[in-house]
Amino acid sequence: MHRVTQAAILCGGRGERLKPLTDYFQKVMIPIGPKKLPLLAYTIAIMKRHGVTNIALLTGYRSEDIRRYFGDGSQHGVKLSYSEDQRGLKGSLNAVAHALRDGAIACGELLIYYGDILADLEVTQLLETHRRTKADLTLVLDRGYSLPVGVADVDDGLVTSFREKPRLDLTVTTGPMVVGPKGMTLMGKLAGRKRPDLMTDFVPEMIHRGGRVSAFYTEKEWFDVGTVSTFMKLDEELARHPLNYVV
Repeated sequence: MHRVTQAAILCGGRGERLKPLTDYFQKVMIPIGPKKLPLLAYTIAIMKRHGVTNIALLTGYRSEDIRRYFGDGSQHGVKLSYSEDQRGLKGSLNAVAHALRDGAIACGELLIYYGDILADLEVTQLLETHRRTKADLTLVLDRGYSLPVGVADVDDGLVTSFREKPRLDLTVTTGPMVVGPKGMTLMGKLAGRKRPDLMTDFVPEMIHRGGRVSAFYTEKEWFDVGTVSTFMKLDEELARHPLNYVV
């Protein structure tokens, strides 16, 4: 049986690492690329392109900026619902659990996406993998990770070798994930603690409890737009990047 699929985009953080831009904008609303569209517009367009048109926006800081621009989503070809973070309950897991409780999320298959991570994600293939493997949770992974800093080897106080921004042979998470009914139930059980996190708390607990966790490897470049430097890099690259044509 085909499950009802919904996306949830986390866009409630204050974006402290993006100051001073976030003194004036919610981080997902920062104008970016040659079209100067909000970062969130690209993510919504990617979801729409893959047929995921029922989207919950999990908001907090400057939530009205998001509501004012996107409204009910009809002008963007999608249906938007909103869930605002509860006062005093922080953390990405609490944000999702609250949206589940208040009805902003109501589905059997939930695609979770971080609003400050941008990638031309192969959403259709991701959902097919999740269903084919009968997973409770599917993580979007990448092979290899380039460190943002140089690495030195030191022996007896002397630098013996140096590599600038080396690429490490690691399997790393890119952020997005697909969660099934068992995963959503577990989120409700873990919610309410002090700042529970999807990656730090939910994913390890799902594995610990014997949940079926599937891996989906993305072949696309992805950007963690979490700092001013990464934002500026993406702002320049979008002019010649395929993501520029999704909106």
